[in-house]
Amino acid sequence: MPDDDLRYPTGKFDITQPVSEEQLNQYILSIAQLPGKVRQALTGMTDEQLDTPYRPGGWTVRQVVHHLPDSHLNGYIRQKLALTEDSPTIKPYDEAAWAGLPDSMQGDPQISVALLEALHQRWVLLLKSLTPAQLDRTFLHPQNGQQSIRQHIGLYAWHGEHHLAHITALKERENW
Repeated sequence: MPDDDLRYPTGKFDITQPVSEEQLNQYILSIAQLPGKVRQALTGMTDEQLDTPYRPGGWTVRQVVHHLPDSHLNGYIRQKLALTEDSPTIKPYDEAAWAGLPDSMQGDPQISVALLEALHQRWVLLLKSLTPAQLDRTFLHPQNGQQSIRQHIGLYAWHGEHHLAHITALKERENW
């Protein structure tokens, strides 16, 4: 299987595509449902399986699970900044370095699932309350350019499904 198929099992996200109201609602639903899907995907996994990379040279399942709330907390904060400041410049973070920290390498994934559940409940509450004008507010990512909240919601819906697919595709390939 080509490495890009393993690395991007759901394909790459195109943030430049327009987001319809129907698509936006689907994105918010995806964000709402992600924690339960991750919890389900981890059911019955052993420590050995959790410490298996989803692809050669990739993160382990454990690291992927801990990465989700790390990333989504950053995404939530970025959106809150865009809602409360005039097109702020956000601070990127080194996700690979974060994934290499001891809490990501050794921590119980259920801690991060619980964090993801609480975060997504709060995030979805916010997302469902946004007006069209708020959805069009922006922030500046120093490496990735200007992003609207509407686009960013799509990116994070994709991001969750992308990493969920890393776990479920590995389980399928390994017959776990």
